[in-house]
Amino acid sequence: MDRERFLSAVSQVGCGDYKRDGIGTLSEGSVHAVLKKYFEPENDAQEVKIGSFVADIAGENGIIEIQTRAFHRLIKKLDCFLEYTHVTVVYPIPKVKYVRWADPETGELSKRRRSPKQCSIYDAFSELVKIKYALQNPRFSFVAVLIEAEDIRLLDGYSANKKKGATKIDRVPTDIFEEYRFECEEDYMMLVPYELEGEFTSKDFAKAAGIKRELAATTLNVLCSIGVTKKTGKRGRENIYTVSDDRKDNV
Repeated sequence: MDRERFLSAVSQVGCGDYKRDGIGTLSEGSVHAVLKKYFEPENDAQEVKIGSFVADIAGENGIIEIQTRAFHRLIKKLDCFLEYTHVTVVYPIPKVKYVRWADPETGELSKRRRSPKQCSIYDAFSELVKIKYALQNPRFSFVAVLIEAEDIRLLDGYSANKKKGATKIDRVPTDIFEEYRFECEEDYMMLVPYELEGEFTSKDFAKAAGIKRELAATTLNVLCSIGVTKKTGKRGRENIYTVSDDRKDNV
């Protein structure tokens, strides 16, 4: 992680500098644009045609795709790129998020207010489950970037305060906290809390990881698919899991 380079990318992209007649939308989301500049400062290596698709970044170290959501849309492109070279998928996660409201007539932004919702590395699994087939491909890497961001929303909703159903204009990155890089199965092992010894359920995993049970079940789905954990049976309706033998050998 290089915080100075990240903040420089934010400055170069000009996040929040909305030049519009009234309020419009950006052609490229600020988070996507900043991460593209952060991982590859040279414009010549950005937006490179590979086969019938266009890669966000392509160079001597392979292809980098910045995917802010909807990983299912990445499948065809990913399959194509993996035939050519190494592919790294980068996913931004708003660990800390603020909300600012934009006046639809003047474009004036309100002071930012912190959202009570906080995300963690585990939130990546809601998207990773859609491409879990690629996680063991030796040409595939995954990078999760935990950021601070401001959500810019237009005061045009249907409620009295115009906030419910409001248009989302942009998500503006303001800082970076951590990067998690996953190159192989062993890298995912750190996401199984070490207090989970022996057999455990998704409920146990959720409590140990500090996440909701539904997200814990999704995480275990992915971890089982790559051999980090495995199902050993059932306890009533609940699946029982254990850490793989390989993980135990490395502890």
